[in-house]
Amino acid sequence: MSRYNEIKKELLAEPKVWLVTGVAGFIGSNLLEHLLKLNQKVVGLDNFATGHQHNLDEVKSLVSKEQWQGFTFHQGDICNVQDCEKALTYNNSTVDYVLHQAALGSVPRSIADPITTNAANITGFLTMLQAAKEAKVKSFTYAASSSTYGDHPALPKVEDKIGNPLSPYAVTKYVNELYAGVYAKTYGFKTIGLRYFNVFGQRQDPAGAYAAVIPKWTASMIKGEDVFINGDGETSRDFCFIENTVQMNILAATAEDEAKDNIYNVAVGDRTTLNELYKSIQKALNDNSIEASTDPIYRDFRAGDVRHSQADISKAKTKLGYEPEFKILNGIAKAMPWYKEFLSTC
Repeated sequence: MSRYNEIKKELLAEPKVWLVTGVAGFIGSNLLEHLLKLNQKVVGLDNFATGHQHNLDEVKSLVSKEQWQGFTFHQGDICNVQDCEKALTYNNSTVDYVLHQAALGSVPRSIADPITTNAANITGFLTMLQAAKEAKVKSFTYAASSSTYGDHPALPKVEDKIGNPLSPYAVTKYVNELYAGVYAKTYGFKTIGLRYFNVFGQRQDPAGAYAAVIPKWTASMIKGEDVFINGDGETSRDFCFIENTVQMNILAATAEDEAKDNIYNVAVGDRTTLNELYKSIQKALNDNSIEASTDPIYRDFRAGDVRHSQADISKAKTKLGYEPEFKILNGIAKAMPWYKEFLSTC
């Protein structure tokens, strides 16, 4: 039995209390769904800056009435100390595990508005980190980012070798890691940072200027709109399906002390070019009875983007027992029916 299956079995036998920040977002709502299906108690915090009520409504429709009653939601801001302190409490006791997902993602957004990105990603992170430390939670797991590797040319990306950041967003996520390290050394409060590599899947918002590439392209193809590829299409990424990301969060939260005060890559250890990605989405749509035959339109490279990205996931496998279940093709295949249904109601 894998470590992940062992942990799920233990959680079903002895439910815990979890705080998920950014719970109405893409990753946060998927964490909520999986935790509730494991009969866990979950406290959620979100200010709806990028999250959506419909994500929470969808989770409610996918779990039992009894499981949904295990969810407590607080609308609040991670930059507000009182909101963080309130969210860390469940029935007059401190939550067991914190999964800190709240942040303002997107490299282009950070270039357009570095001040707001800094406030959410650095001030908000530090406020939640301090509150969790004061509350003496059992573990604190936070969303880091592969953008921290910056201009370091080596592939695959290994956790202890990073370059210079290429965007304000990358700076903020690196600062998170620095603060986490200082808290371990200064206060003995050990955390785990998860460097996400291009996470995708159901409930990832296809709308807006800063939408991630897979939902944005999928939406455009379904609607018969133009699809734009930045550069020549040979830029590559290590695309990671959401269920792999959920697995890593649960493994990290329940990890032994010796695995903490660490950073781990969250990916599958593979590379897919944008040209390959386009064809994969096109095929998945055709398999779901949606004709998507238009060719992409190529335009200039985007500022702040790295050329290639691929993770070394050996550390996560060795220290946490991580075993990614989905590669890009079966991840896209699993997510596509959701996109088809979601976009048909928009």
